Parts: sequence; C-alpha cells; structure tokens
Amino acid sequence: MSDNDVALKPKTKVKPKLDKPKLYKVILVNDDYTPRELVIMILKSVFRMSEETGYRVMMTAHKLGSCVVVVCVRDIAETKAKEGIDLAKGMGFPLMFTTEPEE
Repeated sequence: MSDNDVALKPKTKVKPKLDKPKLYKVILVNDDYTPRELVIMILKSVFRMSEETGYRVMMTAHKLGSCVVVVCVRDIAETKAKEGIDLAKGMGFPLMFTTEPEE
C-alpha cells in the first residue's frame, strides 16, 4: 500500500438503548356517595371492563378503601383517571381516581 491508500472500515450502527416507559397505577378511591351502579358503568365505559370485573373492582375498593384499576404508561393512566372523574362529576358525584407510579 502506498501513502495515499486509506483503509476503510465499515461503520457500525449504534442503536440507542431505550428504557421501557415507567408504569403508573390508576387507583379507584372509595366514597360513600357515588352509587355502585354508576361506578360499574364508569369502569365499563372508561376502562373497558366487563360487568363482572367492574363489580369486583368496585367491591374491592368499597371494602378496602381503594383498588388498583389498571397499570399503564403515565399519559394513558392520567387520561383515563381524568376521564372517569369528569364523567362522574358531570353526573354530580365525587368519584375519585388517582394515579401513582408503580414500584
């Protein structure tokens, strides 16, 4: 090889390592004012639960004070919690959903 020859090496592509998004829990908080049927209806419409699953989640929150409804990424968790709160508030009930990071 002469001085003008350049040895070319193929470039390796470096893929950035992406972390999995942090998950958040949507928690149903029990109250003594919202009717059970309304809670089940909101769980069915917002969280796409069946009648039986909605009933079990509602009863767990009723007995224990709160219950995890779903675990998902932050944006979806906050959107669903707000949607459930707004739906109940529109009907005049103080139903509450909260979100918190999953450990």
